[in-house]
Amino acid sequence: MSLANACLVRMAEQHAKSKVLTLDQDFRIYRKNSRHVIPVLIPH
Repeated sequence: MSLANACLVRMAEQHAKSKVLTLDQDFRIYRKNSRHVIPVLIPH
């Protein structure tokens, strides 16, 4: 995980209703608070 991705994960943890807009497919793997899926918007 890069520093930028770690910052986005941390912000998603702090803002429960947030969604992450990204082109990075790794966000399908990352989890917030160790187990919850991070809602992501990945354009095709």
